[in-house]
Amino acid sequence: MAAAETPAGAAVPSPNELERLAAEAEAAIAAAVDRAAWERLRVTWLGTRQGRLRALQGLIPRAADKRAFGQAFNRLKERVEGALAARDEALAAAESAARGDRARLDVTLPGRRPRVGALHPVTLVARRIEEIFRGLGYSVALGPEVEDDRFNFALLNFPDDHPARDAQDTLFLGDGRLLRTHTSPVQIRTLLARRPPIRVICPGRVYRNDNDLRRSPMFHQVEGLCVAEGITVGDLKGTLEAFVTRLFSAATAIRLRPSYFPFTEPSCEVDITCQICSGAGCPTCSGSGWMEILGAGMVDPRVLENCALDPDRYSGFAFGLGLDRVAMNRWKIPNIRLLFESDERLLRQVRD
Repeated sequence: MAAAETPAGAAVPSPNELERLAAEAEAAIAAAVDRAAWERLRVTWLGTRQGRLRALQGLIPRAADKRAFGQAFNRLKERVEGALAARDEALAAAESAARGDRARLDVTLPGRRPRVGALHPVTLVARRIEEIFRGLGYSVALGPEVEDDRFNFALLNFPDDHPARDAQDTLFLGDGRLLRTHTSPVQIRTLLARRPPIRVICPGRVYRNDNDLRRSPMFHQVEGLCVAEGITVGDLKGTLEAFVTRLFSAATAIRLRPSYFPFTEPSCEVDITCQICSGAGCPTCSGSGWMEILGAGMVDPRVLENCALDPDRYSGFAFGLGLDRVAMNRWKIPNIRLLFESDERLLRQVRD
């Protein structure tokens, strides 16, 4: 077919001439025997500087019937582009067939590792915590995520005007039902169903109206309960130290700060050395070097009485921690939201 340039001042072709030009272009492109010939034709017709189509497009303002010429030009462009695409696909298929099975299955190449899935960091933490406490003689207890006021608040000694009962902190479903704010209701159900000695942990999802770098509206929690005769604060501290050193490292320190919880007396907040900065201070721990992961204390006598247990005979301790916060510390994850974004890159990095 003729070359791809339209000289300056050339006569404006008629629509019929453009139709004949399209047929010639299709025939030439279909006859391209290799990739080099196809590339020459592509540049000839679609080149941005001297391509034939670009030159013809510049003739539209000079056409006597601009509409008819423009329509014929669009048909020409579509047929040329379609012919090039079809020939490109045919050449690619021929090239692939020429390579043959030997090229596709080259046994001399290194093997390709299959993409193996990984457990979520929170699942890994939950299993590890269960393993630690089973080793300390605890069993696992589970309960419903939709609770009522009695198990979530009343039997745990929450007063009627406690802030946790407010909709700003608790997600209510109506008809007295709510999404549990902690797994403490499972402790109550256990105390009502069994007699001491009791040693259980209660893992599961919990819900609070809260959201920031370290908190999520839905998060995972595990609580522990130990009730028997003669249980003291020393037993609580020893249990927590044994737990955090097994979960993190022997160098992990704990710090107990006085606090208040309706269901324990005395109560404390338990901090551990921030695992992200090793205690040096970072944005995740607000520069303190400590990360709060636990709330704990001795079971309030009124809670024991609510469960028909004699507080003069029995005592115990309880604690609760967020699994998501533990996962952040264990794998140095700076933002809790990363745990809920289903980013496969995070899962590939987290291996136990």
